[in-house]
Amino acid sequence: MYISNEGLLVILFVGLVAGWLAGKIVRGAGFGLIGDIVIGICGALVASLLFPRLGIRIGTGLVSEIVYSAIGAVILLLVVRLVRGGGRL
Repeated sequence: MYISNEGLLVILFVGLVAGWLAGKIVRGAGFGLIGDIVIGICGALVASLLFPRLGIRIGTGLVSEIVYSAIGAVILLLVVRLVRGGGRL
């Protein structure tokens, strides 16, 4: 699989925005720039696996990818905080 430089920049941008949004939604300061990107990208993976199985379709384009990724990152952050925080949200 080949990813162009532009594709990589889009993935990083979407991951950064989604991670930042998830950090704000879940009431946290986030995990820093790199951590937010990683959480956003992992959230995108979670959303891309979970949403099609549930039959959820938001649309197409960059904005829908950010929404998908942010929702997946929120789910991921909630799970991480439950595991790390001893059950407190």
